[in-house]
Amino acid sequence: MPYTYRTFGFGGPLTPMVKRLLIANVAVYVITLMVGEPFVFEWFAFHPTRVMFVPWGVFTYMFLHHGLMHIAVNMLVLFFFGPPLESVWGSREFLKYYIICGLGGVALSYVFLPASVVGASAAMYGLMLAFAMNWPDAPIYVWAIFPVKAKWLVAFLFVLSLTSALDGSGSGVAHFAHLGGFLTGFLYLKSDWRPGSRRSRVGRAVRARRLAIVPRGDEEGPSSHARSARERQEEKALYDQVDQVLDKISAQGMASLTPAELKLLDEVSRRHRAN
Repeated sequence: MPYTYRTFGFGGPLTPMVKRLLIANVAVYVITLMVGEPFVFEWFAFHPTRVMFVPWGVFTYMFLHHGLMHIAVNMLVLFFFGPPLESVWGSREFLKYYIICGLGGVALSYVFLPASVVGASAAMYGLMLAFAMNWPDAPIYVWAIFPVKAKWLVAFLFVLSLTSALDGSGSGVAHFAHLGGFLTGFLYLKSDWRPGSRRSRVGRAVRARRLAIVPRGDEEGPSSHARSARERQEEKALYDQVDQVLDKISAQGMASLTPAELKLLDEVSRRHRAN
């Protein structure tokens, strides 16, 4: 991975999608101040009771914030935790994960405590979880003073959100959204749709296919002899290319791949599924 926990801090490189999301959130906040919260929230927040009439709210609510502190905290989380993840996953996978966690936030809030929701907090909690799963021992400085390992900080935030959501008070709505971001992110990262799963599937395919296409002395079987030397050589060259791409991903992340390299991974993945 191109990032280590020693590289985090102010002044770090902003990745493209993180930069766009920061700009979009701030721009929407400024527009909200100019137009007025009542009108903007009425038409673009997530309203469970009006979801059939304002369906876009399940997406647009992520860009609305109530007050300066609300947007400031969320954007700081995005600023610190977003770039490392995008650098490893690539912009497309990062944005997909961001949106999925946001959708998970409104889903859980709708099921357990239906009420209007605004803010990117569900996506932010998903980002913090993903960061802790990738770099569990990275020190996070609370109030810029006290170092806490990422895994313990995220575990504390999860427990805090859970107890706050279940305490029976009227303030539990946002906490259910936070839990939704947590849980959706966790399920996504543990599933076959998680960022990087294509790399792992292709890697397994390469290792499995090499056993069949690369001659290994006495280990050659009848199927190996039946194939022409030219076919074996061409297939070996293909998987040599894939090995190089996988090495590049390990060193520089998915974001470093060219369109041709991504196409190569897709092609090998399709062949593996077909076989």
